[in-house]
Amino acid sequence: MNTLYSFRRCPYAMRARMALRYCGVAVDIVEVSLKAKPAEMLALSSKGTVPVLSVDGRVIDESLSIMRWALAQNDPQDWLLKDDPVGQQRIAELIETNDQVFKLQLDRYKYAERYPEQPMAIYRAEGEVFLRRLDELLQERDYLLANHRSLADVALMPFVRQFAHVDQEWFAQTPYLRLQAWLQRFLESDLFTSVMAK
Repeated sequence: MNTLYSFRRCPYAMRARMALRYCGVAVDIVEVSLKAKPAEMLALSSKGTVPVLSVDGRVIDESLSIMRWALAQNDPQDWLLKDDPVGQQRIAELIETNDQVFKLQLDRYKYAERYPEQPMAIYRAEGEVFLRRLDELLQERDYLLANHRSLADVALMPFVRQFAHVDQEWFAQTPYLRLQAWLQRFLESDLFTSVMAK
């Protein structure tokens, strides 16, 4: 049996679970306590971070690699935009900005007390630059790069959700109405609710 070591609320684990669910790969999900990580997970990946996928004797311990592996098995709605090289490049760029820049801004905003160098509002404003960019991408359609979900939508959504949840009242009154609607569609989707069931 394929095994995914996961933590329900971790955004990296969320996006891996969504990709696996979408492509129909059967996995046994092991919910990990971050304070007491299972020895079998640490034996597979010494990094000690989730998600970790053990599949067919192979170990994949990066969420994006898990997503890409899953989509290589089955991609019925073309999340990879396989006939659109420009779209593929834009997927890669958006995910890189999310993972390398926005994630750091999100952490400083969410845990502002750990970063007293700046007030929380400064960290939020830094993160808003990315939110604004995403909102602009949604001007002509319901998803970021195509008329359907792509790898970019699913890879970014858990992080946008986390940013929005730091102060939901603030997020609700921002001018990012398209982004709010995009996030809400995800939160209500079968794909998301199924991977978040306890």
